Amino acid sequence: ILLVIPISFNFAEEPFLEIPHRFGKITLGLTMESTEKELERDGNFYYRGSPDISILQRPNESLIECRGYDFVERAFFQFKENKLYSITILLNQELLDHYSLYTTLSGKYGEPAELNPEKSKWISDKNILVLERPLQIKYLDREIFEGITNDSKISKSPSELSQVQFLEQF
Repeated sequence: ILLVIPISFNFAEEPFLEIPHRFGKITLGLTMESTEKELERDGNFYYRGSPDISILQRPNESLIECRGYDFVERAFFQFKENKLYSITILLNQELLDHYSLYTTLSGKYGEPAELNPEKSKWISDKNILVLERPLQIKYLDREIFEGITNDSKISKSPSELSQVQFLEQF
């Protein structure tokens, strides 16, 4: 006797969220002034005002660096032409671990587009989210970031090439 019992499975999964373009209220695309205001309000950061000097190698770029509280050790906010395009947060390894953060991000945004021992990378049309070891996270405006990296690949000076050749000796 063959008994057939109909079984219904629900394979519908919740859709994953869009790759984020912000940390808290600090959103990619903000001006430096707006970012400073948000940093002053955000309890994750110990922001004491704008720096006196910001030295970066590329023209039209600025950087805000600040310490954090609890889960955040340090944070870096990079601007191109007064537009925030990169948020880098170094996290406290005593309070967080890589596995917990990776699991959280994968649960929200799906499996990373790129995965290797050093980093996991989630990519959308507009943004890139990178989790790096030991415990650092980056939010990137894809268009600006890829433009900068493409420009830097094209414009290697002879001294930069010599440096690369020198470092290859180690």
